[in-house]
Amino acid sequence: MHVAKAGKSGRKSIWRGVPRWARICTVFGAVLTMLSGAVLVGTEVLMARYEGAVGKADLFGDQAAGAKEKKSDIKGPLNILLVGIDPRTPTAAPLADSIMVLHVPASMDRAYLFSVPRDLYVDIPPFKKADFHGEKTKINAAMSYGSHVPGGNPDAARGFELLATTVQNATGIKRFDAGAIINFTGFQKIVDAMGGVTMYVEREVKSEHKQPDGKARPGNPRGEGYIGPQAVYPKGTHHLSGWQALDYVRQRYEKNGVIDGDYGRQRHQQQFVKAMVGQAFSADVVANPIKLDKVLRAAGQSLIFNGRGNSVVDFGIALKDIRPNTIQMIKLPGGGVYEGKKYKGEQFQAGVADFFTALHNEQLDPFLLEHPEFHNKTK
Repeated sequence: MHVAKAGKSGRKSIWRGVPRWARICTVFGAVLTMLSGAVLVGTEVLMARYEGAVGKADLFGDQAAGAKEKKSDIKGPLNILLVGIDPRTPTAAPLADSIMVLHVPASMDRAYLFSVPRDLYVDIPPFKKADFHGEKTKINAAMSYGSHVPGGNPDAARGFELLATTVQNATGIKRFDAGAIINFTGFQKIVDAMGGVTMYVEREVKSEHKQPDGKARPGNPRGEGYIGPQAVYPKGTHHLSGWQALDYVRQRYEKNGVIDGDYGRQRHQQQFVKAMVGQAFSADVVANPIKLDKVLRAAGQSLIFNGRGNSVVDFGIALKDIRPNTIQMIKLPGGGVYEGKKYKGEQFQAGVADFFTALHNEQLDPFLLEHPEFHNKTK
């Protein structure tokens, strides 16, 4: 996609008012969250370095199927699948710790972000590439099953392909226009490169995994979870370091002994996404070329992106009009599935099918007016 250069052709640049050195597509726009757009596009050298830093893979099986998708203008509506993984070791099969879908309407000036519960109880279809015969289980397992490489190490891109198909089946979304695998551990480096991120904690949360100094809590010798002092995130606005932000988004709420499924963690992740996008637009990042370069390099190393024929920079430019205040966070109501007393996973409530019908018909705004319970309050 061509971007006009100011001062030569006489045409008005879409980047007017942005410092010239800073006009580089931020990774937040197209892969971290696909939200903040190409606000910071700059010199061709910086753009090329940024584009080269982002990992690429055949996430949808297009190349394997022999498809050669041509580059074209990116027009809405768009559906973009974002999957967060937290790999423990290079040889461990990845699980989808976070599954988010960004829907961008035809106007391309706003977005809707919703999470698919990783415990959603679904039929994962057969997948010949991984010798997988299909199973009804939690949706996050699709990433693991699909990543299986007979006689070799797991392939996260292959796992993404099966997960994408499973999400399409569960939601009725016919096709994803782009996708990204986000390494959550890399988020810590990104946040630290930005100098931390300011987030609102809606109620006090105690960490299951971390001590107050950021060190891991040791396991109980009897196998009963973790022991020792816990990091605590009091209610209110806080400026969090990388490890604190990552720790916070991993936590689930517990009240009177009852854990709120995966919905608390989804809310944390959406809060985090919005906070990072806001920080990416801040003058502290935009007006600091050294910090900006560190952020972009850290982000590129944490991501694998596939735009089905379009680059991450192309998508960032296409989403240039989206801002944090134009992102509607969505909660898809659901509840537990049980076999007797055994917890099997989560299921959507009946009204969620109407949400996906509205998404398909480009009627989300009127739907959300009639169904305010789908608004996910992030503050």
